[in-house]
Amino acid sequence: MLRRLLATLVALTLSLSAHAQKQRHFTFHYSFAVRNVPAGKPVRIWIPLAHSDGWQDVHVFSQKGDLVLRKTQEQEYGNWMLYAEIPRPDKSEYHFSIDYEVLRRERVVLVNGKPGSDFHPDPAHVQLARFLQPDKLVPITGLPAQWAAERTKGTSSQLEKAHAIYDYVFHTLRYDKTGTGWGRGDTLWACNSKRGNCTDFHSLFISMARSQRIPARFEIGFQLPADKQSGEVPGYHCWSDFYVNSIGWVPVDISEAWKHQELHDYYFGAYDANRMQFTVGRDLRLEPPQAGPPLNYFIYPYVEVGDKVYPNVEIGFSFEDVNPGKVSPMGPAH
Repeated sequence: MLRRLLATLVALTLSLSAHAQKQRHFTFHYSFAVRNVPAGKPVRIWIPLAHSDGWQDVHVFSQKGDLVLRKTQEQEYGNWMLYAEIPRPDKSEYHFSIDYEVLRRERVVLVNGKPGSDFHPDPAHVQLARFLQPDKLVPITGLPAQWAAERTKGTSSQLEKAHAIYDYVFHTLRYDKTGTGWGRGDTLWACNSKRGNCTDFHSLFISMARSQRIPARFEIGFQLPADKQSGEVPGYHCWSDFYVNSIGWVPVDISEAWKHQELHDYYFGAYDANRMQFTVGRDLRLEPPQAGPPLNYFIYPYVEVGDKVYPNVEIGFSFEDVNPGKVSPMGPAH
């Protein structure tokens, strides 16, 4: 019994210390190949491009591709991307890779549910209207609105309402990627199944928050293992922010809190440094605009052949920590 208790305490200590580091310095390798390209049809390729912001310093130190890449930006959310096209492909495969150096910082806005000392209020002119509107799979009426109204009874402030919604999603959904249906960020599917991955957790949170007139946004990127210094990254990770007057954007990561339940309070108002953000938003029109429908979200390469979505794309992601004293691609370690 004592041995089990000690093991639990050791695991908790390791988890807390891994998530408590103030910053993480690493390189990130993003690569993909477009396979079996049919001849005679134009090919268009869009690649999400990470950029610097208040919580990450991003430097692209290598950019390679079998086609010329140009940098573009869509206007609704301000996401950056690389774009390439070829009217008549002369190869059956096209390969691309982008190497980043990133210094990612922990972001702490709330401590124990209240504003901490290390937060940066957003400018008063920040555009919030889009983050109160529904997305195709993120409704703000019906069942999620009903749940939000029930769970926020007795609350008065935006912060109290958001905290009640966070707790409801945390306790109602379970992190479960078995079967099908998960991963689309379909709020109503999450309501019915009461499970899913990070996309589903945060879609439900966003639906409920927006129904209460709390602006909320979807962010997506990649998560780095807290206990490894290098390796493959199997797939994306997403999270959310909500907006409170006088505080600004407040981070939440409910699915990560579910996986590390000892950090439930931490992830209401904070992000760890073990991540890299790429894009914001849902229902995305790219630049130049794609022929297909708006993208549900944008983290993997998007390819069209003959103005139709082309799925035969092989992706690969990996990272490596930049250790203190090691010369990084842009010079000595920060």
